[in-house]
Amino acid sequence: MSGVTATREDRGAARVPVRRLTVLYDAECSLCAFVRDWLVRQPQLVPLELVPAASQAARARFPGLDHGATLEEITVVGDGGQVYRGAGAWVVTLWALREYRRLAHRLSTPSGALLAKGAVLAAAKWRGAVSGWGGGVYRRGDGWTYDPHGGWSYTPPDCVAGTCTAP
Repeated sequence: MSGVTATREDRGAARVPVRRLTVLYDAECSLCAFVRDWLVRQPQLVPLELVPAASQAARARFPGLDHGATLEEITVVGDGGQVYRGAGAWVVTLWALREYRRLAHRLSTPSGALLAKGAVLAAAKWRGAVSGWGGGVYRRGDGWTYDPHGGWSYTPPDCVAGTCTAP
């Protein structure tokens, strides 16, 4: 994937195949928990392990990471020590999924990387507006519904007749 690069922690590392990825997510963020639940339901070409960011488990497994930063920006760690943050982390996570690998390759191009970065910034803005960066809790109800064929969906409580206001 040409446009997706790991952060500095990986640049001096030898190229090794990625056989497993650990996704560090903010367990207190409703959007992050929603994405975690979605990820575990997806067919995976590369196994994903989802671990709460800054948790004891994350600190024990990755003592060299800035765990405070993992709460602010998605961080994915490869089994060979690769560290991906932000848009690159989202792209490598999609790359691990059977149904989204082609999309990940498109997002790894220079123009696709701009789109991926925009999506990450939009999610960060939504996350900050809704949960105050980690203050929200994901619960069934509160506008969340589950369809076994379509998965989880959210309808904000202030949406009436298909018109909604952005947070």
